[in-house]
Amino acid sequence: MANTGRIVWTELATPDPEAAAAFYAAALGWTRRTMPSPAGQGEYHLYSNGNGEVAGMLAMDGPQWEGIPSHWLSYVSVPDVDAAVAKAVEAGGQVLAPAFDIPTIGRIAVLADPMGAALGLITPIPPTPE
Repeated sequence: MANTGRIVWTELATPDPEAAAAFYAAALGWTRRTMPSPAGQGEYHLYSNGNGEVAGMLAMDGPQWEGIPSHWLSYVSVPDVDAAVAKAVEAGGQVLAPAFDIPTIGRIAVLADPMGAALGLITPIPPTPE
């Protein structure tokens, strides 16, 4: 896995996707494309900078987001999310979102390090040859 240990995706969670899209368009020139969420929960937004996709955005909609501020989350590629979560917990980390599968994307989990910083882990589904 060539990207093991690297940040491979970053994602904005916000209660107001329209305001966020307007801000990033004005501040960074990013454009947005909206699609059905790969996780099957509403819409997902992809930001592009003219050279390709640079980040994702999802709406913080529902009770699971109560009390959580708008934030960016980076995802690190690992060969086995479940094994990486177990090691992180042994090292003092906390599971914020247990591992789950997103069709066509991969298996992800969200952790907090012992100091409380959040980090996503992902084992991407390998691309299919064309």
